[in-house]
Amino acid sequence: MPRPPSLPAAAAPDRQPHSARSPRRSVGRVLGVLLLALVLLGFGSAGMTAGPVTAQTTAALPSAPPRTAVVDARLGIHPDKTRFVLELSDPVSFTVSVAADPYRIVVDLPDLIWPGGSLPVEGKGVVARYHHAGGPRGTRLTFETVGPARLREGYMIPARDGHQPRLVLDLEKTTPAEFRQLAAAGRDAKEVGGKGQLTMSSIVSSAMAVPAPQPSPPAADPASTVSAPPPFAPLPPIPPAQLIPAALPVAPPLPDNKPPTVAEKPLIVLDPGHGGQDPGAIGVGGIYEKDITLATAREVKRQLEATGRYRVKLTRDSDVFIRLRDRVAIGREAGADLFISLHADSISSGDMRGLSIYTLSDKASDREAEMLAAKENKADALVGLDLSGENQLVANILIDLAQRDTMNHSKRFATLALQTLGRDVPLISSRPHRQAGFAVLTAPDVPSALIEMGYLSNRQDVGLLTSGTHRERLGKSLARTIDSYFRWLHGSQRS
Repeated sequence: MPRPPSLPAAAAPDRQPHSARSPRRSVGRVLGVLLLALVLLGFGSAGMTAGPVTAQTTAALPSAPPRTAVVDARLGIHPDKTRFVLELSDPVSFTVSVAADPYRIVVDLPDLIWPGGSLPVEGKGVVARYHHAGGPRGTRLTFETVGPARLREGYMIPARDGHQPRLVLDLEKTTPAEFRQLAAAGRDAKEVGGKGQLTMSSIVSSAMAVPAPQPSPPAADPASTVSAPPPFAPLPPIPPAQLIPAALPVAPPLPDNKPPTVAEKPLIVLDPGHGGQDPGAIGVGGIYEKDITLATAREVKRQLEATGRYRVKLTRDSDVFIRLRDRVAIGREAGADLFISLHADSISSGDMRGLSIYTLSDKASDREAEMLAAKENKADALVGLDLSGENQLVANILIDLAQRDTMNHSKRFATLALQTLGRDVPLISSRPHRQAGFAVLTAPDVPSALIEMGYLSNRQDVGLLTSGTHRERLGKSLARTIDSYFRWLHGSQRS
């Protein structure tokens, strides 16, 4: 049996006594270990000074965040407020303040991409017009208001229901005294700290910020050492300014009862003339025009909805006063496909009777049409509203209308209406289709007509207009007229 190989001497110390080891060999071994250690230390220090040969990856500088873009901007009329909605690609923070001479509500926003230019946009409700401008501090949105106004509520709606995030501002009228208080409070807020408007987000950010490390001060006498303030100082009081911060989306109020748009069903807006403190014409037996128009509008609405082919909206469904320009705005805001204003005339002669239809024109078709338009356009003045500047507004709208097909569509509807209605209700004996500058017909993008259903100064017409049977007949006839109009419209679009 072969013997196993013997272990080296260094590995088997039990075979050699300690006293028999060679001193020279031990010293050499120690020197070799020291030399190896020195070599390793040299490489380590070289690596520390020269660094690794391989390339290092450095972190890229953060790029500027993309700017928020405006998707849509719109104004809406409500009975007690004017609502502005700004649809955006991302939520934003904002502040609101007020200013006078002229009355303005100012909204400061981050820098926005706002397509379509910065020309002023015609307003509605309490807003005379609005415009926006960019600057080094962001985008400023300014509402020029009809008299003193204030922000009732402002909030962000997160993206939902197929919409992008929306900034909603509800504006309402206020008194001059309250407006002055809001403006003064806004000035006080700007003076706090000399750093512009004070908002909740800036206060919280300031309080919660971690202070930057400061260099250690030289050692001081313990007797003179002053204790440092606590890291979170008390929050400064918020002045009662009209500033609405919105760094984070908040829960919005309940949505409006606005019906969802159904593309396949045209929207018909019916406008019962007059209302509230404006009774309109007063007829035989003391009947008020405002009551006749509302009762008829409700019946026409019932007839149209019964067909299942239309959506119908009334500019008023109760005895309330609505300005002429707001009636137009209600139709436009709702996206009306057809606007029909219902009225009943009254003149000194009791012999004139019958239905007539009016469409818009910058030149009246006759003296009677001109006088009627002037009378109807004074409805706002009856309740003390300032009509200064309205003539220029109407003139601008008429210029715009000349570039569109809206007037031609309105005339086509009037022609079809007379053909259909003439078989069911009496028409006036001469020129049943007339033209004049009615303020309620000035929507530049909605075909519109005003129907004078009869004369309250004529007993026979009063008897018909107060009859439920006649209103039902008139509603069915108008429904057939509207059917004919949309058949013509779809046919012309296909051709």
